[in-house]
Amino acid sequence: MNARVALGALSLSAAGLVALVLHEGYTERAVVPLPGDRPTLGFGSTTRTDGSPVRLGDTTTPPQALQQTLRDIVRFEGALKACIRVPLHPHEYDVYLDQAYNVGAKAFCESTMARLLNEGRYAEACAQFDRWVYFQGKDCRNPVHRCQGLVARRTAQRERCEGG
Repeated sequence: MNARVALGALSLSAAGLVALVLHEGYTERAVVPLPGDRPTLGFGSTTRTDGSPVRLGDTTTPPQALQQTLRDIVRFEGALKACIRVPLHPHEYDVYLDQAYNVGAKAFCESTMARLLNEGRYAEACAQFDRWVYFQGKDCRNPVHRCQGLVARRTAQRERCEGG
């Protein structure tokens, strides 16, 4: 495998973008993905083009949603590059950006995952995806909580993180 690259030289790959939008799914009308969650629109965006929060009743088109996702990605790339200080392989960059996009920059940057990554403990950081399977304190591995999609996403992220 090629050497890791300084974060400043990395950007989300096409494969990373496809993985992110497939995990998020598309909605033309704002929805609350799970009870108690924030409204999302398009490909999981929680903000409108003006930066204000998405509200139920908001609508979008696929081209508008993709443009908003790309704007969101720029914001999350800035946060990731501010809190991660070690070089990454491009596939690692993609998966950690996907994670920050999904859980929020603050949650990602303050996580054990980010700490382990900054300590150069790459394998242990990848293993942290197994711990991000809870939503509002509910274990999504339990089918009764109806959030198994999160478990599938984390499994795929860990596999990509580990080079799969």
